[in-house]
Amino acid sequence: MRLVASMPVLDTIDLSVSELSFTLRKTLECAFRSVRVRGELGRVSRPSSGHIYLDLKDEKSIISGIIWKGKAIELTCQPEEGLEVVVSGRLTTYPGQSRYQIIVNTLELAGAGALMALLEERRNKLRAEGLFNDDRKKSLPSMPKVIAVLTSPTGAVIRDILHRISDRFPCFVLVWPVCVQGKSCSAEVTNGIERLNALPSDGELPKPDLIIVARGGGSLEDLWGFNDESIVRAVSDSNVPLISAVGHETDWTLIDYVADWRAPTPTAAAEKAVPVRIELEVYLVNLSERLNDTILRFLERCHLDRCSAARGLMSYNTLIMFPQRKFDEVLARAYQASFYSKERKKFYLNKYNTLLSKRTLTHLIEENTFRLNELSANRKHSLSHLILLKKTDYKAIAYQISAYSTLERKKRTLQSFECQPNISIKTLISDQKDKLIVVYRLFNNLNYSNVLSRGYAVIYGSDNRPISRVKSVVSGQVLTIEMFDGKLNVVAEKEISEISRIS
Repeated sequence: MRLVASMPVLDTIDLSVSELSFTLRKTLECAFRSVRVRGELGRVSRPSSGHIYLDLKDEKSIISGIIWKGKAIELTCQPEEGLEVVVSGRLTTYPGQSRYQIIVNTLELAGAGALMALLEERRNKLRAEGLFNDDRKKSLPSMPKVIAVLTSPTGAVIRDILHRISDRFPCFVLVWPVCVQGKSCSAEVTNGIERLNALPSDGELPKPDLIIVARGGGSLEDLWGFNDESIVRAVSDSNVPLISAVGHETDWTLIDYVADWRAPTPTAAAEKAVPVRIELEVYLVNLSERLNDTILRFLERCHLDRCSAARGLMSYNTLIMFPQRKFDEVLARAYQASFYSKERKKFYLNKYNTLLSKRTLTHLIEENTFRLNELSANRKHSLSHLILLKKTDYKAIAYQISAYSTLERKKRTLQSFECQPNISIKTLISDQKDKLIVVYRLFNNLNYSNVLSRGYAVIYGSDNRPISRVKSVVSGQVLTIEMFDGKLNVVAEKEISEISRIS
């Protein structure tokens, strides 16, 4: 409703400053007793008196306003700079400074300001439930085989993602078309996330190792679908790691807080999803060369140890020479003793041959023949026992020879191992890869640039030390502000302004 006041035409009269000011005030209050104005809140001040002073503005004009302490307590929503609101009240003037202002009775959200309030309320609710906690976030796979991308199939976003993945580390990309703006956006994205998680591992469509939800930049209204509570809960319940790449770097939605990783742009999401294949190949080549050098040094050390051990062993001829000589000596003495015994018997036989008759000689011959046979049997028994002892000695010598043969067999095994330097390459590479992942995660956790990427900044003084208190800043001092993408210099300026009251 528009109010048009019909002002009476007055003749020229003589008035004092106060009379004119109060006349204008009375005329304005009578003409605009109740107004309803829509605009954006500019300056909002809350002095210790409890009143609220604010500016209501649009593209061309600014109207000062005030909310008395009694009305400020009754407000359902607190005014903040940047909110779009609809206020109702009455117009009046402040004679002390010759300006007009609106006395606000009620204040309601309107337009984007209402959306911001709803967004903040929803964010606080989900944060209280713990959906934004870091311990709920899953780590991203280092080399995913299948990546699912939820986005519009006709936009530039999907082309940028596919091109970036193809350049860095080509893999299978499953494009899941969804509406990224409008009423059906939240339902389609939620359904897509749930269906991707429900895909079987051996189905016609492969189950993804990583999900990317991507969209280009836009206004708050354009991105509102990604602030829906159903999408946030679907992302929180997802068993597959998920990257949020909605909007540009300055655009934040609720899905960014609950996703396992928030990408400032869709291209950055593709870069985070896959590594650079050439860098991995170079790293693996370096690991392979280091492994080969380590194996060669190990084989050389084993060869030197084998040679040293071989020099400490006796040769085959040396081992068998002494037992063979002893055996030959014993065998020679045995044959010599048998020969001497036989010759001695012949001597006695010839000695008494002439003294004995033929009968006696025959009897003596028979007797001596029996004794000779007995002695011959005893000699054979002794020789068999001696040969048995020598066989035992030979077995001991054969055992030593077997040990030497075992050493030669191990030598041949070691030589065959020298021809297989890559037996444990895969195991060593896997161990080194796990160590690299642990070090990389520790680096990301300790890197303060991750905090800067979320919108925070570090302020340094002229001595390059961080400043944490306002009272330590002097007016005119040159400060350096470090942000995520660089640094800039600013000059500090302090102003003390007094806010006039309307009595």
